[in-house]
Amino acid sequence: MATKELPFVEVRRRGFKALAKELGPVGFIRFLQQFETGRGDYTKELHKFLDKLSADEIAKRAKRKRSRK
Repeated sequence: MATKELPFVEVRRRGFKALAKELGPVGFIRFLQQFETGRGDYTKELHKFLDKLSADEIAKRAKRKRSRK
């Protein structure tokens, strides 16, 4: 098979078909989910929460959470 001459869209289509055949529908979806990057800006969202807390408060909360386990 000369994949070098295939357009990228065809390589992708054939690759998805091969993965689906090998992994089954659930495995195929799980494979694809590994590459989901999500949405938004995680760092910006995290700062909205963490900037309101002191380092001591963050440490206290972490210790409480660990002690509950």
